[in-house]
Amino acid sequence: MSTPAASLALRKTPLNALHRRLGAKMVDFGGWDMPVEYSGLIAEHLTVRNSVGLFDVSHMGDMQLRGPGSLDAIQHLCMNDASRLQVGQAQYSAMLYPEGTFVDDVIVHKLGENDYLIVINAGTREKDYDWIRAGVSKFRSHVSDYSDYYTQLAIQGPRAAETLQKLTSIDLSTIKFYWFRWGTVCGLPNTLIARTGYTGEDGFEIYIPSDEATSERVWNEVIEAGKEFGILPCGLGARNTLRLESALSLYGHEISESLNVFEAGLDRFCKLDKGPFIGSGALQKVLAEGGPQKRLVGLEVIERGIARDGYRVLDLEGRSPIGYVTSGSPAPFLKKNIALAYVPREYDVPGREVSVEIRNSPVKARVVPIPFYRKPKKQA
Repeated sequence: MSTPAASLALRKTPLNALHRRLGAKMVDFGGWDMPVEYSGLIAEHLTVRNSVGLFDVSHMGDMQLRGPGSLDAIQHLCMNDASRLQVGQAQYSAMLYPEGTFVDDVIVHKLGENDYLIVINAGTREKDYDWIRAGVSKFRSHVSDYSDYYTQLAIQGPRAAETLQKLTSIDLSTIKFYWFRWGTVCGLPNTLIARTGYTGEDGFEIYIPSDEATSERVWNEVIEAGKEFGILPCGLGARNTLRLESALSLYGHEISESLNVFEAGLDRFCKLDKGPFIGSGALQKVLAEGGPQKRLVGLEVIERGIARDGYRVLDLEGRSPIGYVTSGSPAPFLKKNIALAYVPREYDVPGREVSVEIRNSPVKARVVPIPFYRKPKKQA
């Protein structure tokens, strides 16, 4: 039986000591001791938008499914259509409860025939593992938790490819968005290099052996490779504001066990035509009954004030509550105060004005299209 002190001990990534030597401000994030910022949230955010930043995302979970029934298992567990994946391709998806609400959002990678890697969120790791293990029990598939075997680094920004290219012989231009390859990085063979991320920018996530010496060496080599571009180590603070500008969902905020796929606006990733999966019946019922009654929208705060997570959204007169903010913050790149919020579907009209209750006073905001930010298209 564990002691209370032991049960409260925070998990640490192999880079924890390095973060502390760099002077990072550390916080408890989903039971992990993680850096929230180093040089400052705004500087870190802007370097990712304009150049390149480096994140430690080793707290993410990695579940591998192998066996002849693995595709059937994933089709049963996840809402997207994994049968469309080619070897070397990844897709955004989610695991749902029978009610059509979220267990977690995930990225499914097809490593080979009957071989898949599901990347899950850190704070839901144990719950997700139990859910996956129960879900695959009726299929000829075996699930393994490899979360502690990998250090995962995210190299993000318009100069990410130039930075990483110095450290690998793989031609990164051959890896399309949401595809991956195996190759040597920093002298480490069999490194998974995925063109994925959570910032709304181009970038890569690399998976290397999870030991302190190797992890620190690779981190330092990436920093050295990016020096000419002004690379900065980046924490969870910038990761959050970057994903908010790009309107990327965060579990426990925009998606949760009480919100369904259509409310969250993620129906483009939900393939009801692929056949039954956990939650599909409930979602078909939502459609049959006229669709969701509330929707996730973007808000731009017009008057002075910051709409923080959990604040109430009111009608324009500021009298009646109509919804709530899921994520809100100043947007460093856009130089606006923005938020994501749930409101009745009749309010999902760009330009419609509402109020947000900030410090007990109604502050005007307007509904705007999301994402707030899109990365510039590459010039031909």
